[in-house]
Amino acid sequence: MNTFLSKFKLKDSHIGGLLASSYLGFSAIFWLYPVIWLIILSFSDWRFIGTPSFNGLNNFFDVVQDPLFWQAMWNVIRFLAYYLPIVLISSLLFAYGLSKLRYGKSFVALSFLLANVSSGVAYSIVFSKIFSQNGPVNGFLDSVFGFTIPWLTNADFAMLSIALIVTWKFVGYYGLIFYSGLSAIPKEIYSAAELDKTSPLKRLFKITLPMMNAQIIMVLVLAMTVAFGIFTEPYLITGGGPLGSTTTPMVVMYEAAFMRMEPSWAATMSIFVAVISFGLIWLIRKLFERNVEIV
Repeated sequence: MNTFLSKFKLKDSHIGGLLASSYLGFSAIFWLYPVIWLIILSFSDWRFIGTPSFNGLNNFFDVVQDPLFWQAMWNVIRFLAYYLPIVLISSLLFAYGLSKLRYGKSFVALSFLLANVSSGVAYSIVFSKIFSQNGPVNGFLDSVFGFTIPWLTNADFAMLSIALIVTWKFVGYYGLIFYSGLSAIPKEIYSAAELDKTSPLKRLFKITLPMMNAQIIMVLVLAMTVAFGIFTEPYLITGGGPLGSTTTPMVVMYEAAFMRMEPSWAATMSIFVAVISFGLIWLIRKLFERNVEIV
């Protein structure tokens, strides 16, 4: 009997090892190989044909001296300036509203999540019509207030429009993260605050937001990754314009690799973008992340 059990355990460990090795193989093919190829490209000159030729740090100097790179980085900051406050406030309001619902919470949550799983191409086409000069938004503004807004043809409004569209996509996803944080706060804390006649605003800033620190940091990190990785919306709706005001790093890298036939330059820029985004996320966590324990 003991011998049989020992054999069974041996087989079980073999199965576990096989499953783990399959994951390692998957990672080696779809993660490690692209990373190695990326590093090779960044130190070489290659145009999709032939063998890459080593050129040292030339690609790094070319990227740093290219105004397109700095334009794309500046646009990321502009996007974050619009996107972060809009998506944080909208998601918090969504989570608060969801927590107050007595019936249909699952239906409302799934309805908002539909935006997150929708095709980027499909909703980009829809929003390009909604925000067009003769679209329904401008039609409403013109009939009620007597003016229209150049949502997609003005440099400032174009980035705001992109931020609003991306907010629509992620507000349900981030809202559910906030909802989990709201649900974890003990009701006794609010009851004690009410007994002390604490104002609702003070409860928000002294209890709710500090106790949701983990969820807020998580949403901030996700929003930062979205900002550096956004492609479909600016590429399809504004084409990076007007005047390059919505050109993002992904758009620049795509055009460099597949239109200017400079994959080495694009690979080098992707390394800069990865390092900068990692640095910003590290800084955000260092400055704002707190260890909150609910006893």
